[in-house]
Amino acid sequence: MMTATLATGSLLLALGCGNAPSATATNPAAERPVVTSANSTGATTPAAAPSPTKPKGHTITPRKVRWEKAKPSRDGRRLKIVWWSGVEPCNVLDRVKVRETAKTVTVTLYEGRARGSRDVACIQIAIQKTTTVKLKAPLGKRKIVDGARR
Repeated sequence: MMTATLATGSLLLALGCGNAPSATATNPAAERPVVTSANSTGATTPAAAPSPTKPKGHTITPRKVRWEKAKPSRDGRRLKIVWWSGVEPCNVLDRVKVRETAKTVTVTLYEGRARGSRDVACIQIAIQKTTTVKLKAPLGKRKIVDGARR
């Protein structure tokens, strides 16, 4: 009798688990990335637009960072650069290098850790950032190149 009860219970448990949504079931809402930005209190909120960022310089171990898009101003004298990054003080825009030739404008972003942040733990969250660079001459027909991809 105990064997029959145990077998029946196991069968019901197995059937019940089969009807539950699986962890790998497709959930359209779960597949969309959530973009957030940190506010002055450290809380995160959904971000509507990239966070404006200015180079701060003097970071620890600056490295090249790839950017996603570059949008020229109407007069072609400025470029708005957009990229994905992490939170400060672990991901700080150190500098932006712009190299202009007759055919190309190469923009290279450098990010590093803020000085004094060696013992700071930063959450691993993606933040879309933007910075604006001035050109020496209007963009015209020149091609915009990401210097971190070279």
